[in-house]
Amino acid sequence: MSKKNPDGTMSIVEHIQELRRRLIVSLLALGVGTIAGFIWYQHSFLGVPSLGQILLGPYCSVDPSKRVDLGSSGECRLLATAPFEMFMLRLKVGALVGSVLASPVWLAQIWGFITPGLLKNERRWTASFVSIAVILFVSGAVLAYFVLDYGLEFLLTIGDEAQEVALTGQLYFNFMLNLLLIFGVSFEVPLIIAVLNIAGVLAYDQVKDKRRYIIVGLAIFAAFMTPGQDPISMVILTAALTALVEMSLQFCRWHDKRRKQERPDWLDAGDEDSTAIAAPAPISTASSIRTTDYADYDDIL
Repeated sequence: MSKKNPDGTMSIVEHIQELRRRLIVSLLALGVGTIAGFIWYQHSFLGVPSLGQILLGPYCSVDPSKRVDLGSSGECRLLATAPFEMFMLRLKVGALVGSVLASPVWLAQIWGFITPGLLKNERRWTASFVSIAVILFVSGAVLAYFVLDYGLEFLLTIGDEAQEVALTGQLYFNFMLNLLLIFGVSFEVPLIIAVLNIAGVLAYDQVKDKRRYIIVGLAIFAAFMTPGQDPISMVILTAALTALVEMSLQFCRWHDKRRKQERPDWLDAGDEDSTAIAAPAPISTASSIRTTDYADYDDIL
């Protein structure tokens, strides 16, 4: 193993080698996470329900009279209409959950690869952004999981006088995973606003009077992005995004105020612009200046 230069610089070959090593570590972590998610899909560990039971929770919470009973035991189940549908669905869900379980590893690899090219202050901000991004994404996905209970109850009761609901596993899990993904990604909008403000692209004064337009835009965004277009999911997503965006705007307000205090106005003035000159400090009066008696020199001599 070659020693790293003291200044952290590397050649192109060394960069490629490090990238390959970090990709291999990330892929191994994703593979292990996928295997763990694949096993967890059908088995419970240490009192934690299986992944299949957790994901089926919103569907099974719907009134049994609103869905078809597929088993004589009365268990809540979904349909499978293709030979490999259950295997591929389990593999897909396991891979998605495995990527989440392995996220500390592959995020650490990404962080370790980009850190040498950043300044100390940039490293601190980047670490904060990555942590906040993960927290926001997980928060959005958790909120979507609980919203799905009410959304399914609304969607499955429309036209129930003429139809019986019998969902396939592929349709249900695709709908659920899309909803979790949309909520998780949507919760990153406030972080993007904060990043633009820190980069100096977006100022608080530019958006402080446009809150009504922002709320309308968020409502339109939620209406188009929610998979089922049910009003409950749209309202909850709009309300959550509005609250988060308002928090990000308050951050922009605080950051702009702090930046203005740390940077005087005369630094932003042009070469030919006049700036106010601060008044000089007052000079002490003559009476306050200590005078030396000539007799002191005689004593010294």
